[in-house]
Amino acid sequence: MAIRQTVRLSESTPRLTNAETVESMGNVGEFCPGRKVQFAKIVTHHVQCGKVVLKKEFFVAALQPEAGFLNVQGAPLYYEVAGQGYPLLLIHAGVADSSMWDEQFQVFAERYKVIRYDLRGFGKSEFPAGFFASHEDPVALLKFLNVKRAHVIGISFGGKIALDFTLVHPEMVGSLVLVAPSVGGHKPPADVLRFGEQEETLLERGDLEGATELNLRMWVDGPKRLSEQVNPTVRRRVHDMQYHAFTVPIPDGAEELALQPPAITRLDEVGVPTLIMVGDYDIPDKFTLAQKLAEEIVGAQLMVIAGVAHMVNMEKPEEFNRVVLDFLMGIPTS
Repeated sequence: MAIRQTVRLSESTPRLTNAETVESMGNVGEFCPGRKVQFAKIVTHHVQCGKVVLKKEFFVAALQPEAGFLNVQGAPLYYEVAGQGYPLLLIHAGVADSSMWDEQFQVFAERYKVIRYDLRGFGKSEFPAGFFASHEDPVALLKFLNVKRAHVIGISFGGKIALDFTLVHPEMVGSLVLVAPSVGGHKPPADVLRFGEQEETLLERGDLEGATELNLRMWVDGPKRLSEQVNPTVRRRVHDMQYHAFTVPIPDGAEELALQPPAITRLDEVGVPTLIMVGDYDIPDKFTLAQKLAEEIVGAQLMVIAGVAHMVNMEKPEEFNRVVLDFLMGIPTS
C-alpha cells in the first residue's frame, strides 16, 4: 500500500518553493499478540530554491483494524476492532449491520479501542439452530477480547440489546448511550403494530424489495419527510443492509430468549452514566420511550437531534460524533 500526503514546512523557512512531500511504503508485520501493524518508511524532502536541502527518513507504525469470527451460542459472530484506549462497544440497528458505524469507527478509534459486531442474522453473522440470547453475545465478545469494561452505544434494536446487557452485566459497562432505542417489555402503539403486519405480509409474498422499502419509509424517512428529502446515500446503504438481512436463512429451532423481567420494568436499576438520543423526525413512539428513559434512569441526559429521523449517526455523523465524544470525555475511566 502506498500513501502520499503533504506536510507544510514552517513559514519561517526561507524562500520555500513547494511543500514537503511525504511518501510512505509499508509492509504488514506482527505487532502485539494477534494484532497487525502497518510499518511505514517516511521520507521527507525539504525543498528550497528548487533543490533538496534536507532529507529525513524514519519509520512509523499504525495498528490496522482487526476482524474475525467468534463462535458463540452455536453460530459465528462477526466482529471488528480498531484503535487503542478505553474500550467502546457499538451495537447496530435492526435495519442495518455493523457497517452503519463507518462514520464513527475510525473517528472514535483515535481515542478508544472500538469494537463493533454484526448482530445475529445481520451482515456476516449467522443465526444458531437453537436458543440464543442477544444480550449475551456482547459478554462473550468482550471476554474473548480480554475487555473487562466498556462504554456501550446502541441504536434502535441495538439499544435494546445494550440496555439488556447493562442490566444483566452492570460490572462490564462504563457508560451507556442509547439512540432511539427499543426497550424490552414496551408495548408498541398501533402504527408500529401495523408496520409489523405489513412487513410480515410482504415477506410472506416473497417481496423482499417491498419489505425493504417499507422499512426505509418507517425508519429512514420517518413520518415527517418524503423519501426525496432524505440523503440518497444513507437511504441506499440502509436498503442494502436491510435487504441482505431478509435473505439470511433462519435455521429450524432458532429462537431468541427475551430478558426476564423485561427492561421496561427495571430502568431504575441502571447505575451508569447514560445519554439518550433521538431525532426530531423519528416516529412518536421513540420520543415517548426516550422521555421515559430519561425520567426513570437516574442522572440520564436527553439529547434531541434536529433534522434527522431514526438513523441519527448516519444522517448527521459529525454532530453525533461530537455529542457522543463530549459525553464520553466527561466520564472517569480509572
